Amino acid sequence: QVQLVESGGGTVQAGDSVRLSCAASGGTFRSYYMGWFRQTPGKAREFVARISWSGGSTYYADSVKGRFTISKDNAKKTVYLQMNSLKPEDTAVYYCAARTDGGSWSRTPSAYDIWGQGTQVTVSS
Repeated sequence: QVQLVESGGGTVQAGDSVRLSCAASGGTFRSYYMGWFRQTPGKAREFVARISWSGGSTYYADSVKGRFTISKDNAKKTVYLQMNSLKPEDTAVYYCAARTDGGSWSRTPSAYDIWGQGTQVTVSS
């Protein structure tokens, strides 16, 4: 059973940087897509970025492009989200997710079947 555990959230000032980590275990990961999503109260979960575990191709939401970077460490089975130039509107609970069914990548949360518990990121102005 694949398990994901996020870490690295916290409270920062606007303009600061934060790196989130997502430690994965229990799966082969070779054909998986890994994604980061975020959610604020009363809003739907929003796609942030994704990476393919095999080839490492990446894709970002327009709202974070140029500021956030998703990466992975195969040996550690860990996916990272480096967030720079943070803005108050980046405040959210950030979730790591895995699509393990071999399907193509998606920005739709329902396409991902494994989720971490989430980590809060708060950006103050």
